[in-house]
Amino acid sequence: MLDIREASVIADFFVICTGANPRQIQAVADAVEERLSELHVWTRGREGEATSGWVLLDCSDVIVHIFGPMEREFYRLERLWSGTPTVVYLQ
Repeated sequence: MLDIREASVIADFFVICTGANPRQIQAVADAVEERLSELHVWTRGREGEATSGWVLLDCSDVIVHIFGPMEREFYRLERLWSGTPTVVYLQ
């Protein structure tokens, strides 16, 4: 999770994660949306498809990026936003 508050007006945080395959990408996206729904937090939008290797969930102040391994390596959001603080890093 990156804290992008000082670098951008589009959101406060980016959550970036990887699914091993399209099925796992879809499962992660569905689980995030389900949990948010339980908390009465609604996504403003969902972009991409699991089969494309990238799903983005716009949760207002938090944007969740769920990548396939190759797509994550290609886009390298952590590198693009390297000037922002890392809040949580799990491997």
